[in-house]
Amino acid sequence: MELKQKAPQQKHQAHMNQHRFSDQMQAFGQWKHDLIAAVQTYQAWLEKNHLIQPETELRLFEMIEALRTDQMNIAFVAEFARGKTELINTIFFSDYGMRLLPSEPGRTTMCPTELFYDSKANKSYLKLLPIETRLSESSIQEYKKSPGNWTTIILDTSSPEHMAQAFTEVVRTKRVSTEDALKLGLFDPVQDADQVNQDGYIDIPKWRHALISFPHPLLREGLTILDTPGLNALGSEPELTLSMLPNAQAIVFVLSADTGVSKSDMDMWHHHVQALGSDSEHSRIVVLNKVDTLWDELKSDKAIASLIDEQCKSVARQLSVDKNNVVPVSAQKGLVARVRKDKVLERRSNIKALENILGQDILPKKQFILRENILAEIGSMVEDSRNLVANRLNNVNKQIKELQSLSGKNEDVIQHLMKKTRAEQDIYQKSLDSLKINRKLFIYEYQQLAKVLSLTELDKLMADTRQQMAGTWTTKGLRTAMQNFFEIINNSMEKANKQSHKTNVLLQTIFRKFNDDHGLIDIRPKMFLINKFKRDIERVNREAEAFRKSPVTTMTEQSFVIKKFFISLVSSVRNTYYTASLEAKSWHKSGLSPLISRLKEQKYQIDKRLESLRKISDSRETLQQRILELEGTAETLNNQLADINMLIETINRPLESFLEGEKTAA
Repeated sequence: MELKQKAPQQKHQAHMNQHRFSDQMQAFGQWKHDLIAAVQTYQAWLEKNHLIQPETELRLFEMIEALRTDQMNIAFVAEFARGKTELINTIFFSDYGMRLLPSEPGRTTMCPTELFYDSKANKSYLKLLPIETRLSESSIQEYKKSPGNWTTIILDTSSPEHMAQAFTEVVRTKRVSTEDALKLGLFDPVQDADQVNQDGYIDIPKWRHALISFPHPLLREGLTILDTPGLNALGSEPELTLSMLPNAQAIVFVLSADTGVSKSDMDMWHHHVQALGSDSEHSRIVVLNKVDTLWDELKSDKAIASLIDEQCKSVARQLSVDKNNVVPVSAQKGLVARVRKDKVLERRSNIKALENILGQDILPKKQFILRENILAEIGSMVEDSRNLVANRLNNVNKQIKELQSLSGKNEDVIQHLMKKTRAEQDIYQKSLDSLKINRKLFIYEYQQLAKVLSLTELDKLMADTRQQMAGTWTTKGLRTAMQNFFEIINNSMEKANKQSHKTNVLLQTIFRKFNDDHGLIDIRPKMFLINKFKRDIERVNREAEAFRKSPVTTMTEQSFVIKKFFISLVSSVRNTYYTASLEAKSWHKSGLSPLISRLKEQKYQIDKRLESLRKISDSRETLQQRILELEGTAETLNNQLADINMLIETINRPLESFLEGEKTAA
């Protein structure tokens, strides 16, 4: 069995159409539970066989924790009044028999809202971060670590009415002066002039961010839903576009059939959704909502279907997407249908078609990404373990045949075999000496990479940039300092890319040489992949460019511009460097581990053979006893091989098998 990633299915599986997204999400959760159990079995096997090293144990522990806390993130993005929150209610919360999140006309989401399940909390809650925290130097992520800054409402999950009432907080606004709104970065004197009241005040969101945790079955399985506000609010919180949206496995972009694609819709699509298109791990689904506005009782069903189809084609052309990626639905009618158990209306709302896409496209892709990450982290380790067991089994079987052939043979044959085994000892020693030399070369190249990703050097650059920005008197000076910072960062990331490639090539050469010279077959090194960090920097660079050119930046007070630049953009760069340097450090520690393990195994097998031959030379009675021992060892190794193959099978198991299993059981 070959250990490899299996790509998501290109064609939709017909039998998956019979399951709602909730069924498929629970199948995904079951796959994760089974995978955790398989990794734990593998960890116990390594410990039992004295093959586990401290860094290996840490990697496996971190992997199990990562699987337990893994989130399936779906972000809903739309301009105001497109029915986005109603769509969330329909897909995920219709079982409550009412609108759980506020989505009636005139009550729209004013702040980014995350819905998830916090397994560490003993109560369900709604946490709200005051809008005034935008004046501080802390990011939303930092505030999440400081519960004292949030207003907390405990949720009574036994009462949907109580929960719905509590959730109305996310639509709250407050009236402030245009001066205060400008300080908060929530007022553009040009674009927002028509929103100013006669007394010079303007309505802004009361809350900066909302966190909702309760034990909904899908949320318990790791689903996280991000409900975002409109374009202006989305653009004013760069952390959304720099980390929250990029971390989502799927972006559901919602349009309204009664407005078509407006200018603000197009701006949101280009700046916040399409910009993620370079990352293959993101799915983008376009939903044309409110198609019930096209249901004309004076037209035939065929004419209405044709009109909706033309509307979808028009949207696809404007957004430059495949028409099949535009899904026409009526979220409002879908919710009504599910609450009233009206199958005809539910079918007409087309809500199941959207759920099928979520289940067929997003979940298999999420599973593929998670599987890819697992294989990148421990795939080579599992493969090495399997090869090691297979080699042990092969050596044991050879020894059994060798010893069986010794029956009745003279002492000269045994001495010849001992001489041959000692020659293998000499080859092993040469391999060890060669590894020491190559290890020094590898460490040197890694150190060059570590210098480029140095946080110390980055912190110096950040301090210099802050000083330059504080010392300038003009907007042009501010923009130049920002631009210079990112030019240096881009050059640094390019150097890191070249150095990581050079180090990867060296590691591949070392492994290839050992494979050729010492017969260590099928050992492949783990590469350090820097592309994902490059993509992160490119994304921040795009946001920085928009921040530099924004008229709000021009109108905003200098100290606030500097603060926002460092909180939202520079801190994101530092996080990327920090993660990259951590991964590089972990990689360099484990880079040569497969070779070291194989050489240790080689020494173990040589020592065991010499010991057997010495005992047999001293006493022929030992021969049959040793053959029996080896046959017992062979049986144990066959069982170990089966356990490792089971882990690989679990990693590669498709979601469809879980769904089919439920169907069979039913």
